[in-house]
Amino acid sequence: MFQINENYQKLPGSYLFSAIAKKVAAYSEKNPDKPLIRLGIGDVTQPIAPAIIEAMHKAVDEMGQAETFHGYAPDLGYAFLRKAIVENDYKARGCEISEDEIFVSDGAKSDSANIQELFSADSKIAVCDPVYPVYVDSNVMAGRTGTYNPDTERWSNVIYMPCTAENHFVPEFPEETPDLIYLCLPNNPTGTTLTKAQLKEWVDYANRVGAVIIYDGAYEAYISQEDVAHSIYECDGAKTCAIELKSFSKNAGFTGVRLGYTVVLLVMSGIREVLGAGTFNGAEVFPAEYAAGMMALPVGGFLTLGVLIALMQWAQTKVKGGK
Repeated sequence: MFQINENYQKLPGSYLFSAIAKKVAAYSEKNPDKPLIRLGIGDVTQPIAPAIIEAMHKAVDEMGQAETFHGYAPDLGYAFLRKAIVENDYKARGCEISEDEIFVSDGAKSDSANIQELFSADSKIAVCDPVYPVYVDSNVMAGRTGTYNPDTERWSNVIYMPCTAENHFVPEFPEETPDLIYLCLPNNPTGTTLTKAQLKEWVDYANRVGAVIIYDGAYEAYISQEDVAHSIYECDGAKTCAIELKSFSKNAGFTGVRLGYTVVLLVMSGIREVLGAGTFNGAEVFPAEYAAGMMALPVGGFLTLGVLIALMQWAQTKVKGGK
């Protein structure tokens, strides 16, 4: 007999932006002559750039010719795109990121929801307050957030880091130690960002307490100050504690087209090759006849990241035990 995931029942009503859209539609129907200033979902207002449209038409034409037709994309995304990302978004800013560390996806929103599946169900998450709802909702569905209090609009097992006018909308280190820290910079919805020095403090904190930072850089294109990092990997130590999510929706007007990428650690490549043999440290992980094929698919990359996280947690436990 099938059973549903009871955690879905915990979600308080509909998705925030869906509720806003329904209210806007109802108001507009009753007041068709009144203009609206929309402060809800950040939709685009201008057409996609001609260069992008031309490239998309060319890609579609390729699929109509036997000589240029191709099926599934490579597991990490097309090499030409990953190379351009590395050269322009990272190396140009002094970040040592390789093409093997770029995972092209259908957008930062999907990645920010899916990335939590790599971590254990009892992981404690910390989020800024206010917060982009996807971070919390995806963890609700995974069963990490406890019970919901409709009066406070908070979850019992979530660490909230207030971002108010009193602290200039800058989150402070939580008193309770988190396992996962969600940082969106520039922030949605406050617009606040951190200087590189302030961001480095968060990197040091995460490394110190053994937490992973899920760094959402979807709004990076809006940064204009020179002392604000465009990537968390501009901070020393970030590659041992941070996973970065990026999107083309803002700098290329790509909202709705769905294109983004996630940056993970270089050491993953080595672990992925080892798992491709079907064994790890002499023990069979899964049958060798399936190993190579599995590790060549996107699931292999995420499985690798899961193994890496487990190894890091094991090492941290050994270090704490040694003390």
